[in-house]
Amino acid sequence: MAPFLIALLSSASLSSLALAQSAAPANSSREVGPVVVSPATPKPAPAVSPDNQRSRTARRSAARKPPPVATPAPAPLSGTVQTPLNTAAVTDVGSRLGITARETPATVEVIDQQKMQEQGIRTTTDVAKAAVGVTGGDAPGAPAIFSMRGFSGDQLTTLYNGIPIGPSTMTGRPMDVAGLQQVEIIKGPDSLVAGLGATGGAVNYVTKAPHTGPIVNEAFTSYDSFNGYRAGYGSGGSTLIDGLDYRFDISHFNDKSFIDDSYSKLSNVSGQLNYRVNDSLKIWGAAEYKQDKDRFYWGTPLVPANAPGIVPTTGIVSGTWSNYYLGGGTPVPVTIDARTLTTNYNVLDNHSGANELWLRSGFQWDITNNISLKSQVYGYDAHRHWFNNEISSFDQTVGNFAGAQSIYRERLALDHAQRLYGNITDLTVNSNVGGMDNRFVATVAASSNQFNVSQDTLFFNDYVDLLNPDRGFYGPRSDEKIYTHLDTVALSFEDRLKLTSTFALIGGIRFENIDLSRTRFNPDGTLESAKGYPFSKTFNPITGRIGYTWDIAPGVMLYSQYATAADPTVANIFILAPSVPLLLTTSRTYETGVKVQSADKRAEFTFSAFDIERKNVYVPESGIVFNVAGKMESKGIEIAGAINPVNGLKLWGNVAFVQSRFIDFNYVDGDGVFQSYSGKTPPNVPNFIANAGASYRFETALPVEIGASMRHVGDRFNYQDNMVIMNAYTTFDAFAFVDIPKTYFSGVDQTRISFRVRNLTNKLYAAWGDPGYTDQVILGAPRSYEVAASFKW
Repeated sequence: MAPFLIALLSSASLSSLALAQSAAPANSSREVGPVVVSPATPKPAPAVSPDNQRSRTARRSAARKPPPVATPAPAPLSGTVQTPLNTAAVTDVGSRLGITARETPATVEVIDQQKMQEQGIRTTTDVAKAAVGVTGGDAPGAPAIFSMRGFSGDQLTTLYNGIPIGPSTMTGRPMDVAGLQQVEIIKGPDSLVAGLGATGGAVNYVTKAPHTGPIVNEAFTSYDSFNGYRAGYGSGGSTLIDGLDYRFDISHFNDKSFIDDSYSKLSNVSGQLNYRVNDSLKIWGAAEYKQDKDRFYWGTPLVPANAPGIVPTTGIVSGTWSNYYLGGGTPVPVTIDARTLTTNYNVLDNHSGANELWLRSGFQWDITNNISLKSQVYGYDAHRHWFNNEISSFDQTVGNFAGAQSIYRERLALDHAQRLYGNITDLTVNSNVGGMDNRFVATVAASSNQFNVSQDTLFFNDYVDLLNPDRGFYGPRSDEKIYTHLDTVALSFEDRLKLTSTFALIGGIRFENIDLSRTRFNPDGTLESAKGYPFSKTFNPITGRIGYTWDIAPGVMLYSQYATAADPTVANIFILAPSVPLLLTTSRTYETGVKVQSADKRAEFTFSAFDIERKNVYVPESGIVFNVAGKMESKGIEIAGAINPVNGLKLWGNVAFVQSRFIDFNYVDGDGVFQSYSGKTPPNVPNFIANAGASYRFETALPVEIGASMRHVGDRFNYQDNMVIMNAYTTFDAFAFVDIPKTYFSGVDQTRISFRVRNLTNKLYAAWGDPGYTDQVILGAPRSYEVAASFKW
């Protein structure tokens, strides 16, 4: 059997390589128009980006039974000791050293599957609710985007099992968390591990992996008051073949929106085999297929609060507004019309979606007791598409009242075809240096990334009514083709030296070589040579981290770090154009904090203070025009705590204070008027976020757990002029679990029936504002109910 499995894993590796090697410039791919770096205009200009692509960034029995016995709360399969803040988990997002979140001299959070289930997290966007100081938005062009520590979008890097696939605003998709083992988040610059980008931090999605031991099966299903449903099955454990463990998961989520005719249908199937050849060598292979089919909601139009016929709302947005996309108009008080809270302005034939395939394999070899080698080879294939009306902008110059055809609409369609393959190899050496314990890791990473885009150039537009839009159809389309190739090679070194049993120095450096080449063709097939295509550019960023951890008392650890990151100055690397500065911006962070854990591991507390600076920043005006800001600064503190004071009772809470500002953001606009955003706050950055929750488990014959949580998000802005405010909001959730003993269902070890209410008070609020679509905001979901059942045997 062993030779067969080795052949299987080798085949998976070769398939991964063949998958990418066969990638040729296809006629489909999702990109964003070129980014035009101009002397910024205070209002976004219509339709062109640096390389004249439209940027999505800019713009998931009768026999008698024995008496029931109380069922213990479900426990994780992992052997890791659980702590209230999960800091004992080993992560790949902050370091390759194999140290825990607590041992890392940075803020690292781990949201594991158990926490996701307890807090009702269903999609990757929901993960923000479980993290400190993080907000998330499902902007349709860039789903599952986060904001933290004053940065958002492509300033945060997304990893999949430690692998970067490209700018998150280009590659992100709505995703169900059912197949994830945990989500790892590191705050602040993290290019040492995550590579290009990661100014505000990085998020790593880790899929479920096999465990050694008895086979455990899991199944779940749920239904909510929006008529959405979710179901899944998972199984894992040791097989009859000695040394062979497996994991298999499959799920489907029909995520229905509160907006008319909007939904995401998310399907996922994944599997992995681990084979222990001997005590020192393990080989493995994994495959995952994800599909999403979507009818997206692109936002609700901002309207003048004082216009005739408008029925204003309160508490969603405030401030003053004039049309950004079309330009013109005197700033007036802004609102959302109360009759448009569920209105869909997208065309009737809209559709979006993606098909993604991952093939991964590798090995872990303990060469000696102190030297180990592990390697992962991977191939990734993705096809994404968007076919929508994306812009819905209230035109102040056309009948300033609700009944007129006052909503300007504009279309955009594009397709992505992406092929990525690569390898990450780590050599770890444990040694003793002058009587001091030392761990050293050298990492070599190489990848080849082909990213092809086919994008509509017509941007067909029309007008519809605010209240009763005749949604119509997409209309004509004429595509240009953009082909981007990215070859990356990185060499990094990390070291942890324990000067004493309580004090450790931890540092690392990363050297990277990035070769970018791009070419572009008009709809008639001719090369866009007049715009400087094709072109190529090589980047060589050097980034790193230095820090310490100091256990000053049992359970009390101080830490500090200095870390750096690098990313393209303009937009993201997939949409750079020859007409813009082909430079890298640099960022750095200073962070210090304390991590406290009680001796019985029933209580944990963390505190961190940070100062991040990013230089040579260009920011989006409309997804197509980018303006230069001298730099951005973000300072703040984060506090988190959790305690299980007595059996059955859980209490937790966290707060984050952030001050993020543009510095030296001054320019003269196209009309010769001096403009300044200096001192303004970037979009989607609240200065205060708080979360708190409590639950209590009654150990009765039918154990019952009840709980509630609160989330408060402060004021945010949807654009860098800070005129339109997305108002602060507070939401409450409540839940109840009933665990049914095995005696009620023969053959099922654990059965849980759950009931959950989201947004208990039915709060109206704006969840997100896309800087590329500044005349509309994405509303948060109203109150909903969910009933669910899960089983384990």
